[in-house]
Amino acid sequence: MTAVQLSNDLYLSNFEQRIKAGTCGPDWFAPTRRAALNRFLELGFPTPRHEEWRYTNVAPIASAGFCTREPGSAQVTREDIAAFSFGVSVCVELVFVDGWLCPELSSRGAVPAGVRVASLVDVMETDRSLVEPHLARHANFEEHAFAALNTALMQDGALVYVPRHSVVEQPIHLLFVSTGGGPASASHPRNLVMVDADSQATVIESYVGLGASGEAAYLTNPVTEVVASENAVVDHYKLNLEHDTAYHVGTLNLHQFRASNVRAHTASCGGVLVRNDINAILDAEGCECELDGVTMIRGRQHVDNHLRVEHAKPHSNSREFFKGILDDQARSVFTGRIVVQPDAQKTDAKQTNMNLLLGPGAQADSKPQLEIFADDVKCTHGATIGQVDEEAIFYLRSRGLSEPAARGLLVHAFAGEAIDRVRFEPLRSRLDELSLARLPHGAALRESIG
Repeated sequence: MTAVQLSNDLYLSNFEQRIKAGTCGPDWFAPTRRAALNRFLELGFPTPRHEEWRYTNVAPIASAGFCTREPGSAQVTREDIAAFSFGVSVCVELVFVDGWLCPELSSRGAVPAGVRVASLVDVMETDRSLVEPHLARHANFEEHAFAALNTALMQDGALVYVPRHSVVEQPIHLLFVSTGGGPASASHPRNLVMVDADSQATVIESYVGLGASGEAAYLTNPVTEVVASENAVVDHYKLNLEHDTAYHVGTLNLHQFRASNVRAHTASCGGVLVRNDINAILDAEGCECELDGVTMIRGRQHVDNHLRVEHAKPHSNSREFFKGILDDQARSVFTGRIVVQPDAQKTDAKQTNMNLLLGPGAQADSKPQLEIFADDVKCTHGATIGQVDEEAIFYLRSRGLSEPAARGLLVHAFAGEAIDRVRFEPLRSRLDELSLARLPHGAALRESIG
């Protein structure tokens, strides 16, 4: 049997096992699951021959045959996740272990009346009318293999629903913990965020890995769909702190309606191979969309940020601002596509990608793209790839800093321009600490500033 057939048989078997175990959710969603599985089997995993995957080879994922684990197969304590939690006094927090909600580690806190922060699978069972209009409607599994695989094998995840005229003051933190749990384990979390008209919410997704260095590889394949209704304000953050053996392929789909404002920030630090697919549709007039990100990687890590922003209607603005800092033999990929449809006159879109190479083997690929089918628009893009400015090093050394501290300061400042765009202070502080802990000469800089 060919490797492709073996892989298909494995995922089909995993699907059938889930059905027998009764962990596939309600019957009404079963046809969508089956359609997604069939589509995945037709598509197969993408290869570098696919233009959108030209710089990222997922052959290690395809050959490993990752399968989901059943609920409760791993034990995680509060002490295990303490370093990743923001605290119950700061956030509403749902904790998922290997793709399944862990109620004893979660804290729903106090939320305004009508706001729901709950297990997506539970709400699918009890309130079909709430989730059916949007679940699997925005993440296109007809064209994207990993979205299809998630839709077929999705486990649990979060349902965040904010009704009209509501403001959720506390951020909602969704903490996804992977334990590894033996060879070739996978999780496929699914999140649905719906913020109704004139409402506001902040959602943070953290993906973390437990276990010692050198343990077996695992796959995390999450999909999140965000729907921002008229005049809604949504801040979305994603923090990747996966284990250094992890493969992470995440999909975020944003659908915006009239005069909505969405900010999405992606920070990638963990994982051996990471792909972030971020797709936004500005489907009405007056939308504001801001996509920011920072990548801080080293060793042989590979991070691919793939963005697509579609302006479907007039008078909308979008901004993309991504920075990458690469040490050793790390590699980053940035693909940013802005599509302006014929009706989207008066569009204002700007895209910026900046990369700093610290190691002799580090590599950054940047591919900005504009597809403009309207004639009254303002669209720009820019990309830079370079090294630390030696003249700036000399200047800082002349002011009394050691060379390591000077280099640390410049790198930290480069990262800080992206980190400062995070509006939730505890997360901003955490990213700042990560930049000092992970980047070269961070310890020297910390020592020099006391």
